[in-house]
Amino acid sequence: MNPNANHSTSLGSLVKGLRSHWDLIMQMTSREIIGRYKGSFIGILWPFLYPIMMLFVYTFVFSVVFQARWVDSVPESKTQFAFIMFVGMLIHGLFAEVVNKAPGIVLSNINYVKKVVFPLEMLSVINLFEGLFHSLIGFIVLIVALSIFNNSLSWTIIFFPLILLPYLLFILGIAWIIASLGVFIRDIGQVVSVLTTVLLFLSPVFYSKSALPKNFQEWMDLNPLTFVIEQSRNVLIWGKMPDWGLLCAYTLGAIVVMWLGYIWFQKTRKGFADVL
Repeated sequence: MNPNANHSTSLGSLVKGLRSHWDLIMQMTSREIIGRYKGSFIGILWPFLYPIMMLFVYTFVFSVVFQARWVDSVPESKTQFAFIMFVGMLIHGLFAEVVNKAPGIVLSNINYVKKVVFPLEMLSVINLFEGLFHSLIGFIVLIVALSIFNNSLSWTIIFFPLILLPYLLFILGIAWIIASLGVFIRDIGQVVSVLTTVLLFLSPVFYSKSALPKNFQEWMDLNPLTFVIEQSRNVLIWGKMPDWGLLCAYTLGAIVVMWLGYIWFQKTRKGFADVL
């Protein structure tokens, strides 16, 4: 295969590629996850222990030390603030982990670009699944903690996958764009790292959107993480139904971002071999 050849950019070719390379994606995702903890004393238990420890820390700091409340008018248990904030951090953490790794995803697999026939676009999918694995463990820890401290779970939790799916599509589109830029602009990694940190404080992670002045709330709504964080809290913690109209609009937007990212990656990948 000529690395400089044109590659299909249709959604059909993307779906076909995912189906035909599914076994490869799963194998490489497993390899990345296991390799990440290989040689450590606790090993693969780290993905479980880390969110448990962080949830205990958040609970102690915000419920005992600061005695923080999310909204004064809403009754909260002592641990409720920690749970609310933990949801926001998990949503942001998934985005940050995938996007921060994206600039080097092609650079760290140069042999796939030059020497073998390999579906380079699947590297970002593997990166997404690796990040999803760690995030899902965090959400499992959250759900277990909610069932223990709140004595019950809201049935609306079943809608969480419907909120998470378009978010994953959005992240994948961004990852494809950044993975391509990382080949041509080596400084993009530092820029992305700073932007994801800034995004943490510009998202309703540590504070409620309603606590901001109205003009700032409108700007925060432009943040693609805001909708996902708020809807995730609604179904996981507050027991509310998703906003179906906004969810449909967000899903359509996420598909567009994913497709544009795929098109960008497929159009620019023919220049990878020349640069690398």
